[in-house]
Amino acid sequence: MGVVLLFALLVAGMPIGAALGLVGLGGLMLILGIEPALIKSGVIAIDTLTRYELGTLPLFILMAQLFFAAHASRDLFDAAAKFMGHRRGGLAYAAVGGCAGFGAINGSSLATAATIGMVALPEMRKRGYSDALATGTVAAGGTLGQMIPPSGALIVFGIIAEQSIGSLFTAAIIPGITQMLFYGLVIWLLVLFRPSIAPRSERASWPDRFRALPRILDMLVLIALVIGGIALGWVSPTEAASLGVSGALLIALLRRRLSLAMLQSAFAETLRTSGMILLVVIGALIFSVFVSVTGLADALGTLVTAFDLGPVSTLLLVALLLLLLGSVLDGLALMLLTTPILLPIVQQMGMSPIWFGIFICRAMEIGFVHPPLGMNLYVIQGVAKDVPISRIFKGVTPFLLSDLLHLLLLILFPAMALWLPTILG
Repeated sequence: MGVVLLFALLVAGMPIGAALGLVGLGGLMLILGIEPALIKSGVIAIDTLTRYELGTLPLFILMAQLFFAAHASRDLFDAAAKFMGHRRGGLAYAAVGGCAGFGAINGSSLATAATIGMVALPEMRKRGYSDALATGTVAAGGTLGQMIPPSGALIVFGIIAEQSIGSLFTAAIIPGITQMLFYGLVIWLLVLFRPSIAPRSERASWPDRFRALPRILDMLVLIALVIGGIALGWVSPTEAASLGVSGALLIALLRRRLSLAMLQSAFAETLRTSGMILLVVIGALIFSVFVSVTGLADALGTLVTAFDLGPVSTLLLVALLLLLLGSVLDGLALMLLTTPILLPIVQQMGMSPIWFGIFICRAMEIGFVHPPLGMNLYVIQGVAKDVPISRIFKGVTPFLLSDLLHLLLLILFPAMALWLPTILG
């Protein structure tokens, strides 16, 4: 009943954090009583807000805001375009590379799609690229923001599932790289069979290419230090986030972008975004306690076990459920709603919670480009207002198919996510 009420509230337009918290609190009041429910919810809120690892979230968001002020996205795409633009489909490859680079800075699919879209779409369309290829590439490439560390979605999952954020970041590296390679393969196949959709651009001279490198070298070094430091265990995620903010401040200063107005804007946006995410996390944890108290997760786990489908079939069934929900729910809502219910089932199948974090993040990403409600698709339409949404749906379909194949490989070969944490752990 609680899950049905939650869906109804979400469909009615209530914010996900408020809906989760309201249903969870109401359910706990019915089961435990008013006073115990209020005390339990208060303890969850205070415990969440005082968790040390939660400091990574606002710090990484602030790092992204500082990079944004330093025109990081424009420089990343410009450098990639100079090296690859002369190849057939080169600007599409550059857009995927720019999304991966900016995703590592930003950690948000929507922000990555919007930012790279504003830079890459005009260039691709000006040089004769098909609208479908241009919009589909950026919409799909934007989802790399959720997978390439540091990822806000993985931080939230780590807090809800009580898993190591550092291990989640390390586990995301290989799936993130292979996802990017899959997108490159899709572009290569599309332009191989239909060369007219991606004409060659003018070849940039080697001096121009080398002049573009210094503008991104500082960002790439900082990103490598942050991600590499976490993966190798040199620094904790919180220390890495602090290092990232300090480095971003220095880069903004060296680029003469640092000003009081810029800092005020960055801090205000960081506080606004962090506050929204924290409210969502608190609501999700209250809902998670409610689900635990009702015994719903245990009952579903027993039901699935009774079917005796086997691990692969069960995980395919879970993937199908996530994809169906992802077509009508926001990505974060999908994660927060399903994690308390599905994580115990997945653990009963003998799968690692770290693997499930990567798995559900991939399912979230597919939801961002899954018609009819994929948010990235409408973000791209907001950037390219004259392109019909049906055209964007058509353009993203080949990338969506590659996403489904990638998700299947993640199920069949869990080592894609678990090998690196095992080696470095």
